[in-house]
Amino acid sequence: MHPLLSRISIDPNVCFGKPCVRGTRIWVSLLLDRLADGESEADLLADYPQITVDDIRAALAYGAEMSRERVIPVEPQVAA
Repeated sequence: MHPLLSRISIDPNVCFGKPCVRGTRIWVSLLLDRLADGESEADLLADYPQITVDDIRAALAYGAEMSRERVIPVEPQVAA
């Protein structure tokens, strides 16, 4: 297990059990979505001053772990 994952919590009484940055109500999926949209770590840190760069990296590590556990269907690319 990646050591950064200790920065992520899942509590059924907080945010309906969605994975969050520990001690916050900031969803891992929110951080991943914003990074996927091209936003920078600096943007996230400005918008959420209660998190750190390590929290963002923890969200990425959590996403990487989840991708190993589940197959997500992706449309095959058709060769031109």
